[in-house]
Amino acid sequence: MKKHISAFTAFAAAALCTMCMAADGVQEEEKQAISVDFGADLRIRQEIMDHVPGLPRGAFRGFAFRESGYRNHIRFRPRVWAELKGDAGDAGAWRLYGRLADEFRWNSRPRNRTTSWPGEVIVDNLYIEGKGIFDGFLDVKLGRQDLYGLCGLGRILVDGTPGDGSRSLYTDMASARFHVTETSTIDVFGLYNFDSASDFRIGDDRHRFSSTASRIPDGSGNQDDWGAGVVWSQTPVEGFEYQLFAITKRLRQPQPPQTWRRTDLVGVRIQPQLDETIKSDFDFMYQRGGEWSAFAGINWKSACEGWKPMLGIDYRYMSGKWDPMWGRDAIESDMFLYGTHDGIGWWSNQHYLKFSAGVEFAPRHRLVFSCGPVFAAERDGIGGGNGRFKGLFTRALYAFPLLSADRAKGERFEIFGHVIGEVFNPGDYYDTGKPAYFIRWQVEFKF
Repeated sequence: MKKHISAFTAFAAAALCTMCMAADGVQEEEKQAISVDFGADLRIRQEIMDHVPGLPRGAFRGFAFRESGYRNHIRFRPRVWAELKGDAGDAGAWRLYGRLADEFRWNSRPRNRTTSWPGEVIVDNLYIEGKGIFDGFLDVKLGRQDLYGLCGLGRILVDGTPGDGSRSLYTDMASARFHVTETSTIDVFGLYNFDSASDFRIGDDRHRFSSTASRIPDGSGNQDDWGAGVVWSQTPVEGFEYQLFAITKRLRQPQPPQTWRRTDLVGVRIQPQLDETIKSDFDFMYQRGGEWSAFAGINWKSACEGWKPMLGIDYRYMSGKWDPMWGRDAIESDMFLYGTHDGIGWWSNQHYLKFSAGVEFAPRHRLVFSCGPVFAAERDGIGGGNGRFKGLFTRALYAFPLLSADRAKGERFEIFGHVIGEVFNPGDYYDTGKPAYFIRWQVEFKF
């Protein structure tokens, strides 16, 4: 185990001990308000890809274009979790949650990335959460937690530790939500991701990614980053929600010279629901320095019983030097996480128009196809070609259950999975005409 533990993680660990001691000391009738639960999950996935445009395995080559070669690997991610819940009335409903995770893999190519279990175990969640404090006015959450879904800003706040995003998306964070009125809230948060040399882990991490913080386009790793933000959300009328937000990020490289990279963002998001079957989503964001991003999407899903067809159209724009901040997960594609020329998951410099169609034909059975062109917002020459047409991107997804649990009967064991296929036909932005492909199957067990 490494010597240093983040302040948030240490606080949550101390809280765990305190609450457990309190639970042992209460009277028998008071124990009825305290519940303990635990469980586990196991995810198995195989990924096969070739000719992915960008840089092989995220390595930096001075903006010279390279395409990644054939890759084939199977990844195993077991996790175990436990939680302690208690209701303190007007003082809120409290929850203490912890989760341990590992990921090991078998690689066909490249063979040097094969690891074994239990090579390394990490604490990827350990937080204390309170809801309904002060008679419903305040919610708080403190400790190591998943970043995805915070404040509903899924295109900005996705990735906590993108050195190994498929294993864990945790970050160390403190957040609070103030319920100002019945229709409006204010969220404030502060987070800190630190270098893996001081991470909270047990085992051998020599074959792991070198950083728990975001890599930037110069290819360096082992940065510390921190950020903070405030989000105002309101639903003034039924079916219409909007958000105003301001977020800042600072990233420090530990290697001399210890330079800082600063990103400040302001934005607005609106989500009008035209009727029960048509939903729309729009956002506009601006970053200090003249970079900006915009998104517009409208999606229809049938309300009929049985087969439910779906249609959608989305458009995304990102300026040439847009900084995705913590939005570096598989926002549009799983393929490009493995070979983007600006760094791992660095979504930037693009116009992307996507058309999608699908159907839900049974509970948790979903089949979706999407296709659309991608253009560069700026002719920067990074791809090696002399044009702006990055290419045509096509994707198919089928998600399905293998064993469903009946929650009403107290059942918990379930098995579900998905299959993804992606094809990218490059345009004149790149110096290659080889189509790239990505295939993944995944099965997940939950206990």
